[in-house]
Amino acid sequence: MTDCPSPSTGAPAPVPNDAPPLAPGPLCGRFDHDAGRLAEHAAAAERALTALPPVPARSREERIRAATVHAEVRGVRRAFLARHTDTVYGLLTDGLNRRPRLPELVDAAAYRVPGLVPTREQMAAELRHVQAEKEGREIDQGRFCGAVLRSPVAGRHLVETMLGPTPRALELLDRFRGEGRVELDTVHVERRGAAAHVEFRNPRRLNAENSRLIADLDTAVDLVLLDDRVRVGVLRGCVTDHPAHRGRRVFSAGVDLTDLRDGRIPLVGFLLGRELGYVNKLLHGLLTDPAPGAGGERGVTKPWIGAVDTFAIGGGMQLLLALDHVVAEEGAYASLPAAEEGIVPGAGNLRLTRQTGARLARQVVLGGRRIATTDPEAATVFDEVVPADRMDEAVERAVAALSAPAVAANRRMLALAEESLDHFRAYLAEFALAQAERAYAPDVLDKVERRWQERERRRAARGSRT
Repeated sequence: MTDCPSPSTGAPAPVPNDAPPLAPGPLCGRFDHDAGRLAEHAAAAERALTALPPVPARSREERIRAATVHAEVRGVRRAFLARHTDTVYGLLTDGLNRRPRLPELVDAAAYRVPGLVPTREQMAAELRHVQAEKEGREIDQGRFCGAVLRSPVAGRHLVETMLGPTPRALELLDRFRGEGRVELDTVHVERRGAAAHVEFRNPRRLNAENSRLIADLDTAVDLVLLDDRVRVGVLRGCVTDHPAHRGRRVFSAGVDLTDLRDGRIPLVGFLLGRELGYVNKLLHGLLTDPAPGAGGERGVTKPWIGAVDTFAIGGGMQLLLALDHVVAEEGAYASLPAAEEGIVPGAGNLRLTRQTGARLARQVVLGGRRIATTDPEAATVFDEVVPADRMDEAVERAVAALSAPAVAANRRMLALAEESLDHFRAYLAEFALAQAERAYAPDVLDKVERRWQERERRRAARGSRT
């Protein structure tokens, strides 16, 4: 038995002997008591961290001290979440009657349960530093998100919430329906016949993914799925003005490593929001009616085509794994270099094996192998390979083939057979913490810094030649 103050008398209240073991910390199982203890531990940890110099100025001993402080309070947070995740989620959603999206959920948790996750002010302070000079508070966000997703009730509710349309898409929907096009900061969406073409537009960075592009793609995918006149969606990269590929279309260079180095790739808004948002919508569709019991009437799903010019790296290749038909130009390739970079390639580990088989998936994820259109295994990623000047024609053929009325219903059933929402939820629960910790691992910080320095040297060399 573990002592726990009674809410009425202050006397110990019993906790069952078969309760899960606790991590360090005087938690007993009663929510109000445990929340108070968590707040005390977190406040003590903050006092200890504040007494230390800023991260880049810390000595080896001070870094060890900070790591110890974080480890101790994270043990208390883990023990708290092991007992109270569903209670916390119920408070934040008014008993599952509200659907706050992930950023709002995490932000609210900081104020409803002090010490559980970083506050808005603490995260704003983190944004003033490059990745290597941050305190690493996103790890605590990752632990919270992972705990929520691990819960069959709370996690399923959150996954379905993130499958709903974004407020921005709802604001733009009438304009898109009327004009057939919307120009976002980094994405252009245009309806052409039965298809809506979504073009990535980050030309200076080879269509690399940054926070703005992720937000725009979430909006764009929503618009395609909400417009009744659209039967098929098409994803393609714009013509780039990057010196290495100037004048050519590029599908995607994956995560923007400069932004990662500079600390501008947030866990909640980017790394988790991307997977729970538009990438998951590509596969499972949009949830338009959150009421339980509606079955297939709860949402809308449509087939998607990918048009791969030049390459699809990292997050670009991850997108291909959620699409129904991929057309590639001759000489293009796809790769998932996340293991080489030190991070986890989103839901790529979940989806790649069923397309390529286990052995090839390990070669791609663990060994950094590229799959080129000339490889014997190309058909595991690309459905068609055509000359560059035939890409438009091939895309139009694919649109015509996938516009048949029965396609949407059948691709929905295929997606359910391949990857249920609960299977996806369980994977994302582990991904949330793994990705948060990898983003602050010393090897990752060292790699992104070296790549950034090399990129700056090349840029300086180009400037000197001109």
